[in-house]
Amino acid sequence: MAKAKTTKQAVQPRAAEHEHASCKALGQMLDRVGDKWTVMVVGGLSKGPMRFNALLRLIGGVSHRMLTLTLRGLENDGLVKRTVYPSVPAKVEYELTDVGRSLIKPLTALSEWVQKNKPAIKAARASRKSAE
Repeated sequence: MAKAKTTKQAVQPRAAEHEHASCKALGQMLDRVGDKWTVMVVGGLSKGPMRFNALLRLIGGVSHRMLTLTLRGLENDGLVKRTVYPSVPAKVEYELTDVGRSLIKPLTALSEWVQKNKPAIKAARASRKSAE
């Protein structure tokens, strides 16, 4: 019987470690996909492949450097594919991968949630400010 207790105690910390690791992995992915510029890039590329300057114009407000960093990060994570065409000057297009396209539906749902709950959130913020 003492052996059974030892086994249970050993399993519970492993489950907690696994849960913590899962939360940490989720947090890292939320950092990537919840980033303001990532959302804008995925939205822009949801319409199809685009060149860098077209994305820059479409998004507006993003710096050249920040768009470059965002695209590199998305490419590293397998959400965006970068294709270089041999021409002078070189033509480069960015497009969503299958994994990147699978992000459109959750982002759309989150956007709908924001639009639906924006008035309630705004009212809560206003009442909180007036109470201070």
